[in-house]
Amino acid sequence: MTDVSLGMPQLPAPDFPADVRARLEADAEEVVARYPDSRSALLPLLHLVQSEEGYVSRTGIRFCAEVLGLTTAEVTAVATFYTMYRRKPSGEYQVGVCTNTLCAVMGGDAIFEELKEHLGVGNNETTEDGKVTLEHIECNAACDFAPVLMVNWEFFDNQTPESAKALVDDLRAGRPVEPTRGAPMCTYKATARILAGFPDEREGAVAASGGAGPASLVGLRIARGETPHAPIVHPRRETKGEGGE
Repeated sequence: MTDVSLGMPQLPAPDFPADVRARLEADAEEVVARYPDSRSALLPLLHLVQSEEGYVSRTGIRFCAEVLGLTTAEVTAVATFYTMYRRKPSGEYQVGVCTNTLCAVMGGDAIFEELKEHLGVGNNETTEDGKVTLEHIECNAACDFAPVLMVNWEFFDNQTPESAKALVDDLRAGRPVEPTRGAPMCTYKATARILAGFPDEREGAVAASGGAGPASLVGLRIARGETPHAPIVHPRRETKGEGGE
């Protein structure tokens, strides 16, 4: 008969320090008040605890469960379903490289491979200095700007391996970087707080977020007759003998 070791049961998660918990509880009360059913506040609350620690820890899961009257299993099921919630300590900047079909064909796969070698990390791993976490993303919803990177969910369009390596070097060195579209860069924790529904208080940041880029709007402008254009799809040339005639 083979012995099977089930291991020691996991101890309950520790709580936040009293001052941190009091601050988070005040924020959580504001978040929960937005919803007629308190459990609907779970997604923003997960962003809230992520803004505190940079990832959703067991302590964060315990906090969300206690605030909403859920079990930790229920909270964990949600936190593990969505890739926007980190499950381990990560970098100050999350660099996501789209490797879905169009971005991959346009160079996304090459960018991802070169960044792994350049940074010395694999997928979902963090550089030794704690600055950059690299991951591949299935779709950044920006196919008209392929290949696309996102840093803390801000767009960096039409990238190349060289521009992507320069970008992560600037992030690690603390040099300012400007997204192609969207608000100025901030840390991952600050981004998580904004995603929890709290205002971005940086001067000019909201106005800078803008809207869709010109490549996304060209079809609409053509439909409105606002943009002169050449035919997008050339009519099929039929010659004698085509189709067996």
